[in-house]
Amino acid sequence: MKKAVNVLTLTGIMFFGAIQSTFAQDAATADAAEKTFHQILKENFIAGGPLFMGIVLVALILGLAIAIERIIYLNMATTNTKKLVSKVDDALSSGGVEAAKEVCRNTKGPVASIFYQGLERADEGLESAEKAVVAYGGVQMGLLEKNISWISLFIALAPMLGFMGTVIGMIGAFNSIAVANDISPAVVATGIKVALLTTVFGLIVAIILQIFYNYIVSKVDSIVNNMEDASIRLIDLLAKYKK
Repeated sequence: MKKAVNVLTLTGIMFFGAIQSTFAQDAATADAAEKTFHQILKENFIAGGPLFMGIVLVALILGLAIAIERIIYLNMATTNTKKLVSKVDDALSSGGVEAAKEVCRNTKGPVASIFYQGLERADEGLESAEKAVVAYGGVQMGLLEKNISWISLFIALAPMLGFMGTVIGMIGAFNSIAVANDISPAVVATGIKVALLTTVFGLIVAIILQIFYNYIVSKVDSIVNNMEDASIRLIDLLAKYKK
């Protein structure tokens, strides 16, 4: 009888212990599930090590700062070319070159600046006006492409830093194996985790900056095409005005 009671007591203790363990696991799972994406990202960033992860973060911040500045500048440089050409044409017909120059002075953007330089040389002939348009178009193109090379540098630099962190993490893992004289997962887990995290964050930074870079390049190409088309139309307008 005593043996049966003891068995029942032991079984009850094991049963309640299993229930308590299950509840503890469920609570831990719930706590992990309650973590936000920001918290998980922060924890993994810290786990990746301050040196390489900090450099990768600096590359992201600088790249985004340059990209945002370029996007704002390019959006401000965008001009309704057809409307400007129509205004210049009307001004040339009604008030001559000075009226057309006044229209360009009151219009923002590289196209208006190129028009103004061409109109400044209109009295010297079409050839001089065309040379002025081409020369100043190159200046405006340089302003549009300013600092874009830095974004491409950060795009290349971020994954390279991540891969360097990977190599250093793997070296640390092998050093841990040599010191412990053991190849168990617990020995190498930390080094491998650091290696993988630096690679992941480096690739994420490169992907983000690459999206901005492609948008900026396409925007610059669009503005440059408008500039070239508008320059040709300006020379045509001046030729018609001379006649």
